Amino acid sequence: MTQASSAFRTRLQDLRATLRAAEVDGFLVPRGDEYRGEYVPPSAERLRWLTGFSGSAGQAVILSDRAALFVDGRYTLQAAEETQEDLYEVLQIPEEKSEYYIKQHLRQGQTLGFDPWLHSLAERRRLAALCQTCGLTLAPMAPNPLDQIWSDRPAPPLVAARPHPLAFAGETSLSKRKRLAEDLAERRIDALILSLPDSIAWLLNLRGGDIARTPFVLSFAILKADGRVSWFVAPEKVTPKVRQSLDPGVAIETPTAFAAVLAALSARTVLIDPASIPAWVAERLELAGASLVEGEDPCQAAKAVKNETERQGTRSAHRRDGRALTRFLAWFSREIRKGAVSELAASNHLESLRRENKHFMDLSFDTIAGSGPHGAVVHYRVTPESDRAMRSSELMVLDSGGQYLDGTTDVTRTLLVGSVGSEERDRYTRVLKGHIALATVRFPEGTSGAQLDSLARRPLWEAGLDYDHGTGHGVGSYLSVHEGPQRISKHPNSVALQPGMILSNEPGYYKEGAYGIRIENLVLVVESPPRPGQERPMLAFETLTLAPLERHLIAPQLLTQEEIAWVDAYHARVLAELAPDLDGEDRRFLEEACAPLKA
Repeated sequence: MTQASSAFRTRLQDLRATLRAAEVDGFLVPRGDEYRGEYVPPSAERLRWLTGFSGSAGQAVILSDRAALFVDGRYTLQAAEETQEDLYEVLQIPEEKSEYYIKQHLRQGQTLGFDPWLHSLAERRRLAALCQTCGLTLAPMAPNPLDQIWSDRPAPPLVAARPHPLAFAGETSLSKRKRLAEDLAERRIDALILSLPDSIAWLLNLRGGDIARTPFVLSFAILKADGRVSWFVAPEKVTPKVRQSLDPGVAIETPTAFAAVLAALSARTVLIDPASIPAWVAERLELAGASLVEGEDPCQAAKAVKNETERQGTRSAHRRDGRALTRFLAWFSREIRKGAVSELAASNHLESLRRENKHFMDLSFDTIAGSGPHGAVVHYRVTPESDRAMRSSELMVLDSGGQYLDGTTDVTRTLLVGSVGSEERDRYTRVLKGHIALATVRFPEGTSGAQLDSLARRPLWEAGLDYDHGTGHGVGSYLSVHEGPQRISKHPNSVALQPGMILSNEPGYYKEGAYGIRIENLVLVVESPPRPGQERPMLAFETLTLAPLERHLIAPQLLTQEEIAWVDAYHARVLAELAPDLDGEDRRFLEEACAPLKA
C-alpha cells in the first residue's frame, strides 16, 4: 500500500469514527463551498482531500460500511483513476443517483448528516423528502465533521479585490443595481440575498483572486429595493482603491455581521434563489420570520447578456488569443518534427505565449493537454507524474483559454502527429459536421440550447456514437469560463438564448484507452438579418474563436459542399484577421493551415 493510498484510507476511517461518535449513519460530501459556485479554494476542497478526486463536480456518500462517489460523464474515467476502488464505488449520474444509493443502503430509523452551508435550499428539501419517504432522520451538522479531522486544512483565501474599470464593464455598478432594484420594487420585494460570487462580482464591478483561474471575491451581499447593497466581505480584501471605486450606496460589512443582518429582515419580503442559496441562510431567514419569495438570482440572467462594450471586448480578446494559439500551433508543428513534445511542455509553452498578450490576467482554467489515451479523459489535467510525450500517429486534445480584462476565452483543437487511420478521420469529421451544424443554425427567438443540442450530435448518432458532456456552456466577461443560466445540452433547460449571450460550441468523441477528439469555438448570439418571406425574428451565432482547424484530420468526402464552404470561409477569416500580426514561420504555418480544402 502506497503512502497516498494509506492516507485516504485513514481519512475515511477517521470520518466514520467521527460520525459514529455523533450517532450519524451516513454523511454527504459535495464538491462545493458556502458560496455555491463551481470553483472552490483549497480550503474547501473537502471531496478531493477525502477521496483523491480532483474534478469540478461530484459528491460522495459516506456510510458506515460502504462509500460511493457520484460524478457525471465528464469525470467517470478520471474518478476511477484518482480514487481507490476498494474504498469508493464510482457511479455516473444521471444514470445513478445518490438518492437511490441512500435509499438502498440506509435503513429506517437511521440518520443522514449534511452540512447546511454546503447544500442549497433546494437540495435540502430533496434530502428531507427522501428521508421522510425512507423513515430516516436528516441531521444538519455544523461544524462539518470532515473539518474536524482535516488537521492541515489550508486557511481561507484573503486576496485583495480589484475594481473592474468601466472601460471593460460597460455599465456602472449603480446603473446595474438600479435596474435590478426597480424590478424588486415592482414585485414588492424588499431585499435580494446574493451568494454566487460571479453575481456579486458583476453587480459591484469588482474582481478578485480568491479562486484560481477565476477572478472571484468570495463574499455575500444583500441588494435592497432602493438599490443599496450590503457587502459582507473580509476586511483584508477591501483596499483603499476598492473603497474609492464603490459609490455611497454600497455598505461594507464584515462576514460576522451577516447572521445578525439576516435576523433583522424579520418583517421583510426577501427574494432567494433556492438553487444557489445555502440551506443555512434560508433557515436563518425562516427562523427570523422573513417572508420568502423564491426565484432565480436575477444577476445571472442580466450578466449573461453582454452589453456592447463587453461584446467588442470579447472580440478583441479572441483576436489576441487566437494569435497566441496560432503561434503555439506553428511552434508545435516545428518541434514535433525534432522529436516528441510532452503534454506538460505543450501546456507551459502555450501559457507563456498567452502571457505576452495585452490585458492578459490568467488562464481561464488549467490547460487540458491530453495525448493518446489521455485525450479520452474529458477533463484530463497533466501533472509531472502523468506527463507523457506525444508519439507518432497520435492525437492530442488541447483545451485551453485565457482571462483578459476585456473577455474570457475557451478553445479546443485536436492536434495530429504523423498520420492516423480512417477511424480517427471519420470521427473527427463527424465532430466537425456537428460543430458546423450548430455554428450555422438560425433559430427563432425563445429557443433554448436544449432544443439545439441534437444538431451537434446527429452526425455521431448516425454512426451509433455520442459523447457524455454538454455541447455548450455559457461564458462570462472576465468572469467564469462556465457561466449560466444558458447552456446547450441534452438535459432539459428552458432558458431562451438571447442576443449578447456567449456560449461554447464543443461536440466531441472519446474512445476509452485510445484517443479523444473535441472541436470548440466560442459563439455570440446575434440577431440574424431578415430573409425574404421571413415571418418571425431569427437569431444566429457569430463565431468568436479564431484558430485553424486540423485540416489533415478532415475527410472532405464526408462533408457536403455547404460544409466545405463553411470550413474554407472560416479559415479565410482566420487568415485575414490573424495574419497581419504574424510573420516568418508563424505566418507561413497559418497560410498553409488555412488553405482551401480539396474535395
